Amino acid sequence: MIRKHSATLHGHRTSFSLEDEFWAELKTIAAARSMPLAALISEIDDHRPPDSNLSSALRLHVLSWLQAGGDRQP
Repeated sequence: MIRKHSATLHGHRTSFSLEDEFWAELKTIAAARSMPLAALISEIDDHRPPDSNLSSALRLHVLSWLQAGGDRQP
């Protein structure tokens, strides 16, 4: 199921929609990297192309992480 989530990135509130499975994987990635989930989301946001949206960037990050074996940063 797709759910709306909210985060504060660089002092600005934003929202994004993600399937539960992607949300769970983001939490796993943050835990594996020993960082808060909010910090991971902020990092992904900082490195996404200007013409992409945050939801897509988060999904692509999860995909890259899993393709890389799920044990290191893509």
